[in-house]
Amino acid sequence: MKQVASLQYGVIFKKAFSQPDIFMAFVEAVLGIRMEIEKVETEKSFRPSVGNVDSRFDLFAQDIKNRIIVDIQHEKKDSHYDHFLHYHCAAILEQMQKGDMSYRPKLRVFTIVLLTSNDKHEKDILTIDFDPKDLQGKGINEIPHRIIYLCPKFANENTPIAYREWMLAIADTLDGKVEETDYQDKMIHKIFSTIEESNLTPTDQYNLIEEHEDNLLLEEKINKATLKTKKTIYENMLAENIPLEMILKLTNLTLADIDNLNSTNFEDE
Repeated sequence: MKQVASLQYGVIFKKAFSQPDIFMAFVEAVLGIRMEIEKVETEKSFRPSVGNVDSRFDLFAQDIKNRIIVDIQHEKKDSHYDHFLHYHCAAILEQMQKGDMSYRPKLRVFTIVLLTSNDKHEKDILTIDFDPKDLQGKGINEIPHRIIYLCPKFANENTPIAYREWMLAIADTLDGKVEETDYQDKMIHKIFSTIEESNLTPTDQYNLIEEHEDNLLLEEKINKATLKTKKTIYENMLAENIPLEMILKLTNLTLADIDNLNSTNFEDE
């Protein structure tokens, strides 16, 4: 058993997957594509920005020889489907330069989104394939760009073998410990070694604590906002003279929840 820092934290995720050999191995497992890169950029932005909202990629690598752009994103927000569709399109549009006489991008673009927290749909893999399809669902091999959403928590026996072990390994880190003997891939072992608690630098530890505290503050704000909404609904229903029993049934609140709402002061929010 090895004590590791959880890959749910962006700082740890980037520390592991920004290593070119790990990045390339993961891309090959997921996409079946062999990249040739010497570096992986973190917090990549385009200058000038594409569109009215700047895009910032967690991990970004460009292989000119094989004409590929791959970005890997780590995400915990509920907006991840639209969020990374925007990023993906930005990486396509950014290739269009003044004087270009074709709409066809020079590089294929692939976006892999790792949903390390959870996902309400509880699917292990979801994809957006941009290639046009006929009525029988057969593609015409004109547009290669793809987005792949991976949720390691829901990896199962039907998850493709090529990257099932990667997803299981990522999910295994989330509680801060892994049984490394359960995994065969040498790059997965390198990830475990990279994020092992004893190998974290003082800077890593600082960034990890900062991110953890930011997450706690955000969670607290979300919880308070949810409580405030529930209290407003409850008070509006009371004002309509709806019986308490019916309010509990319609809102799934309990008497304990009602007591909590009544005792919470939102005036400073």
